[in-house]
Amino acid sequence: MTATGTRWTAGAPPRPSGRGATRAMLRDPDPLNVPLMTRRAWWLAVLHLLIPGAPQALAGNRRLGRFALGVWLAFWIAALAGVVLWFLLPQVPLTVFTNVVGLTVLQVLLGGWAVLEVVLTVSTFRLLRLVRVRPVARVGTALLLVVGLVIGVGGGAWGAYAAGIARGTIGSVFGSGRYALPENGRYNILLLGGDAGPGRLGLRPDSISVVSLDALTGKMVQLGLPREMNDIPFAPGSPMLKKYPNGYGHADHCDVDVCQLNSIYTEVQLKYPGLYPDATKQFSKPGIEATRDAVEGALGIRIQYYVLVDMESFGRLIDAMGGVTVDVKQRIPIGGHMVNGTLTGVKVWIEPGRKRLNGNRALWYARSRYGDAQGDYGRMARQRELETAMLHQMNPITLLTRFDKIAKAGALAVDTDIPQGLLGEIAGLAVKARTQKETTIEFVPPRVQDVLHPDWTAIHRTVQAALR
Repeated sequence: MTATGTRWTAGAPPRPSGRGATRAMLRDPDPLNVPLMTRRAWWLAVLHLLIPGAPQALAGNRRLGRFALGVWLAFWIAALAGVVLWFLLPQVPLTVFTNVVGLTVLQVLLGGWAVLEVVLTVSTFRLLRLVRVRPVARVGTALLLVVGLVIGVGGGAWGAYAAGIARGTIGSVFGSGRYALPENGRYNILLLGGDAGPGRLGLRPDSISVVSLDALTGKMVQLGLPREMNDIPFAPGSPMLKKYPNGYGHADHCDVDVCQLNSIYTEVQLKYPGLYPDATKQFSKPGIEATRDAVEGALGIRIQYYVLVDMESFGRLIDAMGGVTVDVKQRIPIGGHMVNGTLTGVKVWIEPGRKRLNGNRALWYARSRYGDAQGDYGRMARQRELETAMLHQMNPITLLTRFDKIAKAGALAVDTDIPQGLLGEIAGLAVKARTQKETTIEFVPPRVQDVLHPDWTAIHRTVQAALR
């Protein structure tokens, strides 16, 4: 029989065309039609790769397909929202991904997606009916399923693993300590580079600076203090005022071999820990609290938090990143010692130019006391340069490919009292700071003519002007 040009057999319904034909091909195909089954297999394999759950919604278990599609859609909505927030308000996504609760939820969700992807792959494989398709299509569609399995299960499993590593790292480094409000609209963070090398009495922070972040814009001001500063005033209310009312190291008086800013940590930590009985409750140490009091007095500002970086572990962190690139301006020796004013025993140098340094060489670059015409002040500048290079080179590619190594090395390298709940906010401000020009002030000659007897009033005025 014939009707409007369409042929069908007596008693049978007409075959659908257009979208209906495609739907019928996917859900109720003719198993004896090899070209049709081959085309159907390609459709389902590609859909599974691009939109997990679509093959089930169109040709299989619709309930499973709709559930998977809902999860897939929710993922893309969350991803889009995260991208928008990253550019508008980075503190929000960073808060989610920098606290134990958020990372636990993320780990469960990613692990669940990996399991769901396995179920969907097995279901799609059954829907393909490979015995009914052409041999070449059997191989091609099977490879597409394998690719989807690797991307979906591998990505979900790796994400869950990374979330677990991050959760452990954040839990071990950041506690649930006190929350401090911004001071005059800024978070002031004491940054210490600690070195407990051979022949040294305890740890001495050779690198001492304050990073000040505007709590709204992220605008950064970095204030550097040389380690050999003397006559340091302590902040009002500091327990150290009773011992040193005229300043630390005044008239060359102190209870350790060297009286200067970086020896305060050692003195209090080893001899007078009782001055700060609550330090451990605040995820801190007596030596750090005494140093904080000294830097507050020196700069005339309140410091809410500290970050102590252990230099030895810092080298391992650089290795975990795959090295760090710095612009070496002059030859820096690795090793060596001074004999009658002459540097001897140097077999290897870090030559001038743009260099990629591993952890060991980066530490020598930051630590070396020789070969720099500016002496100790040049050493300070190299340490700041290394810190800045680390921050700017910690890019997403490096984090994704080396995340576990970086996280483990970072847990050993960093000690801080920044609470977990505030980590996202501080990290978000740091992200904003990377897009702006920062202000760096080093209180060294010629800005400070005499670091042994500084003009603290003038330093306070300089700090206030910079922060305004």
